[in-house]
Amino acid sequence: MNPSFRKKAPLVFFVSLIFLSFALGVFVGKNEIHCKACKPENLDFSLFWQAYQTLQEKFVAKEKIDYQKVLYGAISGMVKSLGDPYTVFLDPEENRRFNEDVSGSFEGIGAEIGIRKDQLQIIAPLEGTPAEKAGLRAGDKIIKINETFTTDLTVDEAVNFIRGPKGTEVTLTIFRDEWEVPKEIKIQRAVIEVPSLKWELLASTGEAGGKEGNIAYIKLYQFSEKADADFKETAMEILASPAQKIILDLRNNPGGYLEVANSIAGWFLKRNDIVTIEDFGGKDEKKEYKAQGNEKFADYPIVILINQGSASGSEILAGALRDDRGIKLIGEKSFGKGSVQELESLPGGASLKITVAKWLTPKGESISDKGLGPDIKVEMTEEDYEQDKDPQLDKALEIIKGL
Repeated sequence: MNPSFRKKAPLVFFVSLIFLSFALGVFVGKNEIHCKACKPENLDFSLFWQAYQTLQEKFVAKEKIDYQKVLYGAISGMVKSLGDPYTVFLDPEENRRFNEDVSGSFEGIGAEIGIRKDQLQIIAPLEGTPAEKAGLRAGDKIIKINETFTTDLTVDEAVNFIRGPKGTEVTLTIFRDEWEVPKEIKIQRAVIEVPSLKWELLASTGEAGGKEGNIAYIKLYQFSEKADADFKETAMEILASPAQKIILDLRNNPGGYLEVANSIAGWFLKRNDIVTIEDFGGKDEKKEYKAQGNEKFADYPIVILINQGSASGSEILAGALRDDRGIKLIGEKSFGKGSVQELESLPGGASLKITVAKWLTPKGESISDKGLGPDIKVEMTEEDYEQDKDPQLDKALEIIKGL
């Protein structure tokens, strides 16, 4: 799964592209090609055609040439040359799987993955999935998928290796900073139904508080299509409860739809407060997204939990509440997935997912690559995980008790 694009898509993302030479009007002569949209103007496509013709003429096993795959491979190579792990060509099968991911139900292990500093890693294992049950954590580096090294894989290629029918098994070679050597983790694939959120009342001790608790603990797993409706239902329950304060847990939330993140932000911010700024890198003027909600929680004391698995939409929400309201972020530095993708449909069921912009916080801070630093840093240790301790939540309870 790879959320966070624009539907404005799962803020991880999609695009309108007027690009591929085959879709642009490329006119082939004997020795030259004229491409109406090529930049720079002297770009010579005859090299491509010469290589293509030489392959046809001289490859020893012509019966093995799949010309459709040759075309897809050429497009993929062109896109990979940009060096952006989130700009990818999706052939029809990959495009079908991608659309399954967006719907929130698919077969696989249930982990959001991404590339950071040229290394494929786990952004977040999703709640209740085989990935979480196998012990995968945010920040785990994926060295191999079965026998395939991940060094040159795009995110979408890695997803295709990891995904598979329920009941089958995949082996991930994982390295964690606390380990001396990588470990192989075998995971059985399953049908993944991704939840959107849960909530409960907590007392200041962290125990479920029932009528005694006045702290609403909201765990947002992702900004899926159904998360908006689910949050509205949850908000009504919280407003009818004794809750007077809120802990918003965005840990291991890999993102989702921009509209959903923006809508949820409207519960916590004053109307017309800036939620995020879309920076097109100078191609167009920056675009501001503003809160348009009902402000019901705008005066509630709040703290936010983040970690390495907080990405994209969750970083936008956390950054907005920090910049607009001065709300404290507790935990670990977020992932840094602050780019915008859009999806352009191509002939034959393929598509092109391309990065078109970067997300900025209301104060103009770029989220991309560097992420959000916590105001109060609290790390989870191996012992914490093994003993089911949560010092980050404990600190959030301590801080909110004084608000």
